[in-house]
Amino acid sequence: MHRQLSANARDLARRVVDELVGQLPAYGALPSEELRNETMRVAYQSIHGFAEVLRTGELPGRERLAVIREAAAHRAEEGLMLDSVISAYHLGAQVVIDTLAPSVRPQDVQDVLALNRVLMQYLQRVTAAGVGGYFQERQAAFGVEHFAQQALLEALLAGSPAREAADRAGIALPARFLVLSLAVGAHPDERTPGVDPVIAGRRKLRRLRMELERHVSGVVLSALSVDGGLALLPVPGEPTGEGAAGLPGDVPEAMAEWVDGVLGHMMRVSGATITAGIVIAAPDGVRNGARLADDVRKVAQAVGRPPGPYRLTDVVLEYQLTRPGPALAQLSSLLAPLAGKPDLLATLRAYLSSGMDRRGAAERLSVHPNTLDYRLRRITALTGLDATRPADLARVQAAMAAYDAPDSL
Repeated sequence: MHRQLSANARDLARRVVDELVGQLPAYGALPSEELRNETMRVAYQSIHGFAEVLRTGELPGRERLAVIREAAAHRAEEGLMLDSVISAYHLGAQVVIDTLAPSVRPQDVQDVLALNRVLMQYLQRVTAAGVGGYFQERQAAFGVEHFAQQALLEALLAGSPAREAADRAGIALPARFLVLSLAVGAHPDERTPGVDPVIAGRRKLRRLRMELERHVSGVVLSALSVDGGLALLPVPGEPTGEGAAGLPGDVPEAMAEWVDGVLGHMMRVSGATITAGIVIAAPDGVRNGARLADDVRKVAQAVGRPPGPYRLTDVVLEYQLTRPGPALAQLSSLLAPLAGKPDLLATLRAYLSSGMDRRGAAERLSVHPNTLDYRLRRITALTGLDATRPADLARVQAAMAAYDAPDSL
């Protein structure tokens, strides 16, 4: 058998290449020069190497496997998927088996079983070497790609010219980015006794990234942690004007609905809540867009909005009410008598965020509606503001927004 393979190794290598081109589209798309030279060479060396295994009884060592590792690394560099690379080894083995089968006689059963065992051992070593070479190259490439993408993100956030950084990253700058400022809640596992919260957080983060990238056509630039962070999504096409409200960076309604759906998927997959501020920005406006998205998200959280995406137009009143100035301090002081009374503050927030629905607010707080009514009366007695009266409601809402405004706003 080893003499038959050695004598016909070059012809068999050509057959292997023909099979690769015919059965694996990824190899069919390779340049003919590469098929005739490198692919043919690797096929020949693999067949010759297997013949040597049959002759000597010794499986290939590091030096012979280095050829396989190098070839697999080249395929990774060219962008071939790993399944195509692994399939190539098995197609080659099939060609070898088909070549030897006609010479097998009934009395050769034991030899055939021995051959099959040796072939499996050979394939195991070759496959392991190929996978190792492939992933070594991919890890190196990923490190370079990640570094280049982070450099591009930093240039955009710094307001620096980003064209050169985009070229280094191999990314065509879109006309616009969808800027997302994300706040991510904890997964239940992160708070479960006996479960490593670091591992649980990393699992959550990995799922978030994968689900976000699954819905986006193009490269997502992000700086995310287990608690949230920033993501820039390329927006295809040219700008079509302002959003429905005509506000700076406002996101069109259809795009906001799409983001809502994507965040819904991300929350289901990750098992965590997500609140996001979203803004549209040109590359040279990403720096200001990121600040605005961050402010919008903080305002939405401060006024008790449920998880989901928020545009400036969605919180425009609350946003304006939380701008620094003497009015902000005065509005906030209206609720100063509630400081140190967390139950009353939580009650007021729940009542306002539930749309003044007493029963809904009571359920959210897990208290009886009568308890809710008692607390609302206490709030009125302490502040002079009655959240149940239409005449006072707007003032109470404004005071709550100002009271909860983050110090950084």
